[in-house]
Amino acid sequence: MKKATAEIIREYGPFDGVENVGGVSFDGEQVWFAAGDRLVAFDPDSGNTTRTLDIAAHAGTAFDGKHLYQIAEDRILKIEPNSGRVISTIPSPGGGRDSGLAWAEGSLWVGQYRDRTIVQIDPETGKVLRTIESNRFVTGVSWVDGELWHGTWEGDESDVRRIDPQTGEVMEKLEMPQGVFVSGLESDGADRFFCGSGSANNKVRAIRRPKRSRA
Repeated sequence: MKKATAEIIREYGPFDGVENVGGVSFDGEQVWFAAGDRLVAFDPDSGNTTRTLDIAAHAGTAFDGKHLYQIAEDRILKIEPNSGRVISTIPSPGGGRDSGLAWAEGSLWVGQYRDRTIVQIDPETGKVLRTIESNRFVTGVSWVDGELWHGTWEGDESDVRRIDPQTGEVMEKLEMPQGVFVSGLESDGADRFFCGSGSANNKVRAIRRPKRSRA
């Protein structure tokens, strides 16, 4: 297993009127995060807030290229970003105990915090398709270039780790500094991960994604 200290590139926030940063996603231009009673978007270059949607947003957030998905208590909402309209809902697999959320390969991937698992579900029905075991509490979830990453937050320790999607084996770990925690997690598809901070400082942090050698 590779192990390193996470390199924090930039911090965004604290955000006005936000008490908790939950799920985090990226639509190619804006970073979105769950703030309890609303979804907030900001420009990762300027740090300026660009949008807010008045909608329940309690945990993981995801983007499929067209729609946002948001965990709201025991449901997952499918949202049209321009209008904020909820198009459909499905039950969340954890019944309100869910954490992270990611979109990949036509499926939603949902973190189950205390169960230490990530489940793949059908985005139309909510049917569980498979379960991946982890050995830590799961917060944010992100797929990037075929790699499965998730955040952890257990006690006073937090990290971002890459796991084998077949076995759950930890392949790589980026350890957050003492007192810095990860709630939501999403990649920008390039060299950054965006990490929520829960109720600790109400910030979103960008950390460096490890480079991959090219053949």
